[in-house]
Amino acid sequence: MSALLSLLAGVVLAASAAAIPNAGLKTWGRFSKLPYPGDQAFLYDTFPRDFIWAVGTAAYQVEGAFEKDGKGLSIWDTFTRGGNRIATGDVGSDSYHNIQADVRAIRLLGVSHYRFSLSWSRIFPNGTRGSYNEIGTNYYRTLLKRLKEIRVQPVVTLYHWDLPDHLQQHFGGWSNPELVDIFRDYADFCFETFGDDVKYWITIDNPFVVARHGYGTGVVAPGIKSDPDLPFRVGHNLLKAHAAAWHLYDRHYRPRQQGKLSMALASHWIKPSRTRLESLRECQCSLDHVLGWFARPLFTDGDYPPCMKARLGSRLPSFTQEEREQVRGTADFFALSHGAALSFQLINDSLKFGQHEDLDLRMLLYWVNAEYDKPPIFVVQSGWYVLGNTKTEDPKHMYYLKRFIAEALKSIVIDGVNVIGYTAWSLIDGFEWHREYGIRQGLYYVDFNTPDMKREPKTSATFYRNVIQRSGFPELPENRPAQGVFSCDFAWGVSANSIQVETVPSQFADPSVYLWNISNNGALTRLEGFSAPTLRRTAHCADYATIRQQVDEIRQVGVNHFHFSLNWSALVPTGDVSRPNATLLGYYRCFTRQLLKANVTPVVTLWHHTRQRSSLPASLDTANKWLNRETPEAFADYARLCYRELGAHVKMWITLNEPNDETVSYEEGHQMLRAHALAWRAYDGEFRHTQRGQVSLALYMDWVEPAFSFSREDVEPAKRVLDFRVGWFAEPIFGSGDYPVGMRSWMRQLNSLDLPVFNEEDRQLVKGTYDFFAISHFSTKLVTHAKEDSYTYTEILEVQHMIDTTWIMSPRPVVPWGLRKALNWVRLEGPRVVLSVLVHKWDVRDFHSDC
Repeated sequence: MSALLSLLAGVVLAASAAAIPNAGLKTWGRFSKLPYPGDQAFLYDTFPRDFIWAVGTAAYQVEGAFEKDGKGLSIWDTFTRGGNRIATGDVGSDSYHNIQADVRAIRLLGVSHYRFSLSWSRIFPNGTRGSYNEIGTNYYRTLLKRLKEIRVQPVVTLYHWDLPDHLQQHFGGWSNPELVDIFRDYADFCFETFGDDVKYWITIDNPFVVARHGYGTGVVAPGIKSDPDLPFRVGHNLLKAHAAAWHLYDRHYRPRQQGKLSMALASHWIKPSRTRLESLRECQCSLDHVLGWFARPLFTDGDYPPCMKARLGSRLPSFTQEEREQVRGTADFFALSHGAALSFQLINDSLKFGQHEDLDLRMLLYWVNAEYDKPPIFVVQSGWYVLGNTKTEDPKHMYYLKRFIAEALKSIVIDGVNVIGYTAWSLIDGFEWHREYGIRQGLYYVDFNTPDMKREPKTSATFYRNVIQRSGFPELPENRPAQGVFSCDFAWGVSANSIQVETVPSQFADPSVYLWNISNNGALTRLEGFSAPTLRRTAHCADYATIRQQVDEIRQVGVNHFHFSLNWSALVPTGDVSRPNATLLGYYRCFTRQLLKANVTPVVTLWHHTRQRSSLPASLDTANKWLNRETPEAFADYARLCYRELGAHVKMWITLNEPNDETVSYEEGHQMLRAHALAWRAYDGEFRHTQRGQVSLALYMDWVEPAFSFSREDVEPAKRVLDFRVGWFAEPIFGSGDYPVGMRSWMRQLNSLDLPVFNEEDRQLVKGTYDFFAISHFSTKLVTHAKEDSYTYTEILEVQHMIDTTWIMSPRPVVPWGLRKALNWVRLEGPRVVLSVLVHKWDVRDFHSDC
């Protein structure tokens, strides 16, 4: 009878597993169809009221005291003394002697839960109950007591990679099935001793790393790499050990302690290399080999994923029917680890199966939700890392933390995934396993050179505390949608660096003779061997097909202004304005005239700065270029030519477009300011009274935001960058007639003589030479005074440039509020001038169809 029941149970299990095979496979298709870029916009919202906010550590990484008070050796104590290892976790962050410091740090974060692991060899020095160590046990009793005092719930991990070395030496560690019962007995003691104060238990952390890298690649302890099939036998034993502990808790402790228990599973995310079903299946198989290896037995049918079984065959151990029943369903929640520090899981490309690894917590959460039938998901480890020389300012860590938390929020609010908690990793800097002390993951900086291992909060800790206090990201005033309409005379424009030029009229230039099929399809058929006589007529603007085509495209956009640049070197190739290129001048004249006929106002730039070429006439395009004192005068003469020939059709002029490029020297910029001023004054004195136009220059102005919005230390670097990038040209023209005070004082501080001095004549020449303030705005950057090797650091300004990883990229960051802040800077903090015109420039060649 029992055999029949077992057979029936097997049929039921097989049917349930086949009900939704590979349900997670729909994840990639679902996210590829979401609206872009709307779905990638940052979500301002809050987490559920009962959401778990946690922070975590692992015993070997932080405790230290590796031989103190009766603690036995762990496999990591032994592993770090072998091979080419340099550092050990003998002291770590010395949390064993710093409970109060750790608890104070936890309390200041404002978390609701603290995840930590028990050192098995501190409680049972040789791994078994007979070696019980009361002093080591009391350390954890004290920690639990202190957490209770600050009302923080513990999340306790029984095993976080630090197996008692005695069990490795005498039993072969996790390769031996006997460890299943030994682990069960250790768990039994922990449940009995600590369980009244613990509501969340993790049996084993990241069994993939334990099995594959502990007993396969040898990257982590115990460092075994002799048998390629050993990791699968180890994984088999880890699953059975977890299941044994779960059933023990479920039968003997859950009724009284009312806790929950799971196994912490870590995973990468993977994206297809091609948009084909085969690539998606390879992605699914990649996740199965890492996450599904342990998740499918626990959450689905008690057996390994079909993909693993098909590809590994007999290398993968088999579960008996009884073992499948024992393993299946032994998780009360899905404990998920994710982050860059775990990327070494795929230490080579073998488990990527030709696809691309990616950091996308939201898609991973959705996949878990779909693949394992909507379990409650507790993110028990998540975060980034910084290089070991980074101290308390860790902008990269902070913004990736923001990204992961934001992805968890979207997963809840938009995707409907039951994410119950998030754990930032880690509380403090410590020993980072195979990377030793080369990286830091802590929210708190630990000074390993001080006797008391002083802890200091990093900016990531301040950020995390603020997120917890606000329960997420409530909408800020500057991000709320604006309601209203623009004024009737608002200028809607589009821009191009240059226009297509055709100096020979295309109309009436073809001598061929055609037959017109007027009665059928209207097609023209050229007659071979026939030609028409050359027409003797004056060319008209309508003869240029390129003009008609370009004006037609502009009109279709629906704008009323079009901004383009003239080519100085082509219009005046010799530099002599008395001998201009009359044909090209005529083409520009026709182009502007046709724009006006289409009710589009031309906005014309006289000279557009490009890094690739100077666009100066040959006579000026020498080594000195803009450093030549004659160049500004020549530019003014060129401007007069353009005003005289095109001014009847052009009422809005830009003298210099984006001259404030970082590649331009201060001496060059000084001469460019003079050139602009001379050109402006030429128009003001000689043409304005008849043409009634306006003239200014357009400055490149991406917005600059302090990386740490809650820190005053980054406000000054942001102001400094704006002074050097925008104020450099704006203050002399729109303000005082001199460079910004902050710019001059900073250069004096550097003992630099690079910034020129305005004589009184030039100051009066430049000051006030504007009719409107024009900016070219593309995006926003973050700046900080902190320095990390992985970002762009500007030595002269002592600032680091970076971006917020939650911003939409297309291909530059799309930050709408950055334009708003830039305009407010011009109005309030920048030059004192009324904004009459804004040139918000997007080069048509940078435009993407998905923008």
